[in-house]
Amino acid sequence: MLHRFIVDRSGNFGIMTALLVVPLFGAAGTAIDVGSALSLRTELYAAADAAAVGSITPASEAAKQANTMSGDGALTLGKSEAQKIFFSQTSKKQDVPVNVDISVQKQGGVLSSTVSFSATMPTTFMQVMGFHQITVSGTATARYETPSYMDFFMLLDNTPSMGVGATAADITAMKNATANGHDGGKDKNCAFACHIVSEKGVEDKKSYYNVARNNGVTIRIDVVAAAVKALMAKAKDTQSMASQFRVAAYTFGKTAQDAKAAKLFKVSDLNYDLSAVAVATDMINLMSIPYQNYYNDQQTSFDEALEGIEIKGAIGKGTSNADRQKIVFFVADGVGDSYKPTGCTSPKGANGGRCIEPIDTSDCKKLKDRGIKVAVLYTTYLPLPDNGFYNDWVKPFETKIAAKMEECATPGFYFAVSPTEGIEEAMEALFLKIVSAPRITS
Repeated sequence: MLHRFIVDRSGNFGIMTALLVVPLFGAAGTAIDVGSALSLRTELYAAADAAAVGSITPASEAAKQANTMSGDGALTLGKSEAQKIFFSQTSKKQDVPVNVDISVQKQGGVLSSTVSFSATMPTTFMQVMGFHQITVSGTATARYETPSYMDFFMLLDNTPSMGVGATAADITAMKNATANGHDGGKDKNCAFACHIVSEKGVEDKKSYYNVARNNGVTIRIDVVAAAVKALMAKAKDTQSMASQFRVAAYTFGKTAQDAKAAKLFKVSDLNYDLSAVAVATDMINLMSIPYQNYYNDQQTSFDEALEGIEIKGAIGKGTSNADRQKIVFFVADGVGDSYKPTGCTSPKGANGGRCIEPIDTSDCKKLKDRGIKVAVLYTTYLPLPDNGFYNDWVKPFETKIAAKMEECATPGFYFAVSPTEGIEEAMEALFLKIVSAPRITS
């Protein structure tokens, strides 16, 4: 019997099936339990991703809180919001407790969120194999770089030299309009509308400013004013939130008397409303002069203009509305003409106290040393080779004008435009260069 039992092969399938039924059911049960765990993990990861991203969007509570912070730190409102988003994304059918750890921080101009989760899911079939639970966990992170918050202080040179024709055609038209001169033939073929500017209005036939107006000649200050207005529209379209940019605008003075007293003309106070600043640009005009050679033509003091800008409060890095970066946006032709008996940088020195020089960059340096950025739009000085005064006093340093204007600027924030090029396009290009520059936060 023993021999027959050993050699008998009938019924072996049933025996093998009986022996394998436990591991087979265990494997099938493991697949079901593991599949359920993976499904739970996928759902929790999706919820964590949504919470991490949603808690630091521009419209989030964390972004609003960060907007009021001058420094770095935890964003408690962001943590609460992330928690709400996470649990709103999880299935109500899941009866599994989930532990969530959330951190939302502001570091420099970057908001970051980290959402970590862990959950322990009880098994069903795997219990027969001694496994009573499966733990799933994961972490989702997100980063959002806030826009740079900037205050622009537009400093616009409106002194007599900005009365030159805006283009070659305007210069020719101005020369033709003044071909006969005035007062017995003086100042013939004059390219400048600044000569004999007065405040008497269009009836004053001696005012070459009004000659330009009556003959449809556009002068450089007109183009600057139009460019600033256009820039406000561009800035409004560029900003990602209404509080990102503020703008103030100044000229060197409404009248020559203002320039003599070192009194800037405030076109617009620092304002979030860029449309209001655009409207205010209608007040940007050429500085008026009561008579030719008033105050010995010493109306262009870059030193006093740069010192006269009202930049109050802490100089920030642009990481929030409470930490605003300050930028002086300086538009000029680079040749100073002021009363400066000492310290004149002209190679010829001062002439009876009158200093005609390329811009003295010491005041630019003072601004930059305070952490203020200086952007310079150089409206190239127009050479006058047939003019004796120009040859005597400007030509000796003509080759240094552009270099000095660039030295005044923060590196990378310089742009030069010739009389035949578009000031509006140049101003926009410089603005976009500034707002797209990487922000240094440490």
